[in-house]
Amino acid sequence: MKFGLLFTFQLPPGSGIAWSEPYQDMLQCLPRAEELGYHSMYLATHHAKTDGLCPGPVPTLGAAAAVTRNMKIGTAVMLVPLYAPLKLAEDLAVLDNICEGRLIVGVAPGYVAEEFAAHGIPREERVGRFEESLDLMITAWTQERFEFNGKYFKVPETVMTPKPVQKPYPQLWYGVSAKSSLRRAAHRHAIQIMSPRHGIEELKAHYEPYETAAREIGWTIPERPIIRQVFVASTMKEAEAIAAPAIEHLYREVYGRASAAGDRVLRNDDGSAITDHNQVSFDTFKQRYIVGTPEFAIQEITRYRDALGCTEMVCWMHMPGIRGADVMRSVDLFAREVMPVFRRG
Repeated sequence: MKFGLLFTFQLPPGSGIAWSEPYQDMLQCLPRAEELGYHSMYLATHHAKTDGLCPGPVPTLGAAAAVTRNMKIGTAVMLVPLYAPLKLAEDLAVLDNICEGRLIVGVAPGYVAEEFAAHGIPREERVGRFEESLDLMITAWTQERFEFNGKYFKVPETVMTPKPVQKPYPQLWYGVSAKSSLRRAAHRHAIQIMSPRHGIEELKAHYEPYETAAREIGWTIPERPIIRQVFVASTMKEAEAIAAPAIEHLYREVYGRASAAGDRVLRNDDGSAITDHNQVSFDTFKQRYIVGTPEFAIQEITRYRDALGCTEMVCWMHMPGIRGADVMRSVDLFAREVMPVFRRG
């Protein structure tokens, strides 16, 4: 089993931390994480957020590429309908050249109404623009000369260089949960990246249409990555004291508010929907994150592996407002006491 790290660069309002600090934390963390054996690093990205959740994944990944040599780098995920697709294809091709073929392109259609409003993109067009953008990007990556005539985008005959290092193009990861989108992910031979906002039973349900579509086309799903909020310390009390405020911010202010606004439902373990973000506390979704001792982490990761067959756990340790030194203690402890257990089988 492989392990990665996720970065979002969020700061809760009133934290008093400079916007630059979480970016510097990433740059200091990655060389050490690579030494410790972490397989990958990813960025989550959103737009029009008050907490700084990364709106600029391409330049940030360029910086990550510059301080690593072997780690996979990628997005988990970027909201493709908010970009001009040919320009995005160019930027990602250049990025794949900078990192010499280590790029993973995690993509999603998005769902938050305010993001689409801020960028002048009709929310109801998000799925159509998403799929058409991917068609255009793949065309640009794989054809020497090309033109494109779609519903949303038209490109006269042109060329795009450089091409990506990876052939035919970088691996696509889909961050989706709708059945139709999951089926399209399988038909594109894209990897499904499982969101941390869903519990095990929800994730099993999400996998079903994806696996069914894969079987129908004779494709064997090669990887099953999953994202979880993870934080370890020598005692459960210490881990929760550091991580609980950050996780509460995520589930209340990000996932909970989106659910209350009707953008995307967040469900309790009993299946009921969150209709007021003030319903959410650290204890509400405690079965979904891994916060505690290394022994507790081993127990929980084993539970996810056995239930879902996950092959990579992307650990969201750099959570909102947690200082870099505290995260690095968790990164180091996890690498020394948790990761070796899963490398042994």
